Amino acid sequence: MKRIALWLLLLALLAAAAAYWLLSGRARDVTLVSARIGEAVELVYATGFVEAEHPVSVAARMTAPVRQVLAGEGDRIITGQPLILLDDEEQRHALQQARAQRRVAGQDERRILALYTRGWVTRAARDAAVAQADSARAAEASAAARLDQMVVRSGMNGIVLRRDVEPGDLAVPSRTLMTLGDPARIRITATVDERDVPRIHPGQPALMSSDAWPGRVLHGHVREVTPGGDPEQRAFRARIVTEDGSVLPLGLTLEVNIVTRRAIRALLVPTTAVESGHVWTVRDGRAHQHPVRTGTAGSRDIQILSGLSRDERVVKAPEGKLTEGMRVRVLR
Repeated sequence: MKRIALWLLLLALLAAAAAYWLLSGRARDVTLVSARIGEAVELVYATGFVEAEHPVSVAARMTAPVRQVLAGEGDRIITGQPLILLDDEEQRHALQQARAQRRVAGQDERRILALYTRGWVTRAARDAAVAQADSARAAEASAAARLDQMVVRSGMNGIVLRRDVEPGDLAVPSRTLMTLGDPARIRITATVDERDVPRIHPGQPALMSSDAWPGRVLHGHVREVTPGGDPEQRAFRARIVTEDGSVLPLGLTLEVNIVTRRAIRALLVPTTAVESGHVWTVRDGRAHQHPVRTGTAGSRDIQILSGLSRDERVVKAPEGKLTEGMRVRVLR
């Protein structure tokens, strides 16, 4: 038993020595980069889409079946142009009846007025005839107005963005039949994660791109951030307008980067070089840890505010594998 225990102890010592040689005695390969001066930009990423500045929802004032649709998606329209015709048979009959009643009341009014001038009827009879004629004329005007409401008209100049109605559908005042907009007056609505909202303010620059135009960057700025968010998506909406007034297709999706911070002459190192508030340098073949204070962070570079000087070389990607004093080999 003592001999077996001695052999086990010897094997454990050999294993420990081998592990020490592998971890401490063997140099780890690293790549060094120099800290440089450049522009540090901090961005908030979002996705957005192009929409009309003031989209207009079209709905009927009356409940009635749709008889005819006069405009389709993409059609240009002007103010007052008929868009949808509703079934107006009942209203036309009502107008005819109101006109007939107005004619009768008008005849009675003229007859009573003629008799009143001769003193054959009382003032009360004259006043009643005049009031009845006025009421009949008002009823005719009201019936004509209801008939006109059976034609749904455009309230703006622009185009039909969306059509949600077909002949035979039942139009009700609460249902949107069409959506109109002016393509010359657009905005980009970007969905921003609620964690990033405190960093976004009106006036901040925005860089936008689309797969529709590879390599093209659109410039704009944040005009406003909606005060209410979407609790289900946990996001808010930022309204962005383009700087050059570019005319973009309505509904186009965009990749949006909002510039929240910018430093013009900043000391930069790759973001991969910073670990838990420190960087690694190499001296005499050994790794040494240096605490640093960081500032603006981008997708590739991060600003160093203190703890490092220009042109000082740091390990590009320590990846959590270095320890103080570890032997390293610098790759060329």
